Amino acid sequence: MSFKITFIGAGSIGFTRGLLRDLLSVPEFANIEVAFTDINPHNLEMVTQLCQRDIEENGLAIRISATTDRREALKDAKYVICTIRVGGLEAFATDVDIPLKYGVDQCVGDTLCAGGIMYGQRGIAAMLDICKDIREVAAPDVTLLNYANPMAMLTWACNKYGGVRTIGLCHGVQGGHWQIAQAFGLKMEDVDIVCAGINHQTWYVQIKHDGEDLTGKLLAAFEAHEDFSRTEKVRIDMLRRFGYYSTESNGHLSEYVPWYRKRPDEINDWIDIGSWINGETGGYLRVCTEGRNWFETDFPNWMKDPALKYEAGERSHEHGSYIIEGLETGHVYRGHFNVVNDGVIANLPADAIIEAPGYVDRNGVSMPRIGDLPLGPAAVCNVSISVQRLAVEAAVHGDDKLLRQAFMMDPLVGAVCNPKEIWQMVDEMLVAQEQWLPQYGASIAEAKARLAAGDLLPTREGYRGAARLHVKSVEEMQQDREAANKNAGEADKGKERASAH
Repeated sequence: MSFKITFIGAGSIGFTRGLLRDLLSVPEFANIEVAFTDINPHNLEMVTQLCQRDIEENGLAIRISATTDRREALKDAKYVICTIRVGGLEAFATDVDIPLKYGVDQCVGDTLCAGGIMYGQRGIAAMLDICKDIREVAAPDVTLLNYANPMAMLTWACNKYGGVRTIGLCHGVQGGHWQIAQAFGLKMEDVDIVCAGINHQTWYVQIKHDGEDLTGKLLAAFEAHEDFSRTEKVRIDMLRRFGYYSTESNGHLSEYVPWYRKRPDEINDWIDIGSWINGETGGYLRVCTEGRNWFETDFPNWMKDPALKYEAGERSHEHGSYIIEGLETGHVYRGHFNVVNDGVIANLPADAIIEAPGYVDRNGVSMPRIGDLPLGPAAVCNVSISVQRLAVEAAVHGDDKLLRQAFMMDPLVGAVCNPKEIWQMVDEMLVAQEQWLPQYGASIAEAKARLAAGDLLPTREGYRGAARLHVKSVEEMQQDREAANKNAGEADKGKERASAH
């Protein structure tokens, strides 16, 4: 069996390597064609060396084709995996730091809130260019598997405007599934779940073990858990008040809703800074920065470490390889996928990108009808969907009025800022990210004029937020290489990394 798969944004520290291991652990895929492309030739070369070494030590004859020419990499590809971060860490820093001046304190800033909206503006412009190349040079039946954030916005734009069949993939459901099993003292494979909603706000609406419904017992289990009761305070409070557990981490969830990060003196009541993902201000930006610096310094040692093993028992829980295996071999796979709703969840809009259980085999991806979400979780999702729709249309059409409306409708931004502050913050973010926002040329010129005219609202220049930690130097990280390597892996966050720094 042979087909071509192309990785866009392949210069990721660990994610490309892990996904390739997953794919090549499938015996039928021993002769596939693999192409890597990235706009950063240095990262591309390093990751290609690591992956090629893994391939050879596993006894396979595949030769990776690595190029900065995206169209060449996409030529005749049947599957495309996208893990880009447009603007890299330079743009990401403005997603976090500019909103902080206005009191908007984010942990991640890649899905919703001010950072996620602007990340979407950069990403959608790039994804539509990628889709154009895919339509023109890839195989006619190509499938795009998108791992890049903001997941829902990018997948929405690709399906509606890109003309490419796109499935969004995330491991948040698997992570929460594992937590739920831990809370009950059970094995993950013994706990059956139904999880549905939108990416990063997917809800475990049914939890069963040996036929017993455990859904109503989950709150007590989490409250009694020594670790989760301390690290997942936001998620537990949402479970307490809405009746269902949400997929995404404490830090992520805290910035998607208006209640937990709007008052600086209360933020630390809801987070735990033992791990960035539990709510640290700018936590993901910090680990990405540390991870990039560490990988570039420690790369020679990575090449000396043992190669990854291409074995079934080593495959991760990431959906991508299982989807491709199902489509190519007919092996049935059940996972959770981000697709156009079209009635899968009855009380969410038909045009939205929802995340729900699906099945894959040689006939394609099938999404069973879920019916209605419980009213409370549906209401939370619908607020976010309104922000996503405004942000997608703004990005596609370069409409800064819609962009500002997306900011106003965002739950946390709206809880912290008044309309005048939002208008000025958007001006600042447009100007700071000009090089990655080609669709906003006229709007950026007008924003520059307004900012230059003076008479600006006061902001908190240099404010670092309620829970910001020091970015470690390479020298500090060298004191514990194991921890630094783990951190470099977290810098991929399991699904995306910069295609450029």
